Amino acid sequence: GHDKRIEPLNEDIPKCLLDVKGKTILERQIENIRSCGIKDIVIIKGYKQELIDFPDIKYYINPDFENTGIVSSLFFAREEMNSDFIFLYSDIIFDKRLLEKLLKNNAEVCLVADLDWKERYNERVKRSTGEVELIKVTKDRINKIGKNINPKTAHGEFIGLAIFSKKGADILKKCYKNALEQYKNKKFHEASSIATAYFTDMIQEIIDTNFQINHLDVYGDWIEIDTFEDYRKAWSEVTS
Repeated sequence: GHDKRIEPLNEDIPKCLLDVKGKTILERQIENIRSCGIKDIVIIKGYKQELIDFPDIKYYINPDFENTGIVSSLFFAREEMNSDFIFLYSDIIFDKRLLEKLLKNNAEVCLVADLDWKERYNERVKRSTGEVELIKVTKDRINKIGKNINPKTAHGEFIGLAIFSKKGADILKKCYKNALEQYKNKKFHEASSIATAYFTDMIQEIIDTNFQINHLDVYGDWIEIDTFEDYRKAWSEVTS
């Protein structure tokens, strides 16, 4: 999508097409996904969507991407949620081993959480913890997720990678349908409405139904490209 924090790098291309050592972020993601044996890949496009064109991939388009959030974009592909699936932010570079670990997880819904987030963000002068999607955990299940969690009580940072079983996908669709009716014109967790909801808002809605959301803990091995600093860091840390 289009992120003003990294302009003008993404003035003419979606952020996912930024080059890092000869490969775009999206190319790196697709390589990792396919190397783990996943053949069916779906991409939901928005900003400069005509530039995203990889072979053997199914595409959906959110024409109102400027006024809507990640959840609205995700549900343009609702027909792909009839079985288990992996959810992935398009602006992260991650080690393939993270996905391999996640695929071995048997939870109905499981989010990857980085426990090393504080050290990384303490090094970043221009970034506040207010932009970090944090999780709180009770008895090994996530009970709170979002950007407004006190860092002192947080368990880790959600990195933008999650897995849903068929049952998990069904509860996601059910909660979204209910939220469309109830939160069309009013605040939905940390979003102004369901239309502008973040993925974390939808996860919190599922948590509030008492459905168990699990977490897979990792220590680094990923980077999110949000700022110039992130982009420089990606160039210095990515080895191939």
